Amino acid sequence: MDSQILDHLHAKLEAKRKEITEDLGDGVAKDYPTYQNLCGVNRGLLTTQSEINDLLRRLKETEDD
Repeated sequence: MDSQILDHLHAKLEAKRKEITEDLGDGVAKDYPTYQNLCGVNRGLLTTQSEINDLLRRLKETEDD
């Protein structure tokens, strides 16, 4: 898998995560269920970014071998 694709995907996820974080800070959630949903989405994005980082690290290690 091309690491450029993963880098691009990681950047897109980071932009979305920052958008949600800003929304939460601005009080965009009209009620507690909406707040919980945004927090859950944010947590999912962080988990996905972590998995992409691990995959990128493994790809770079195999390229170095």
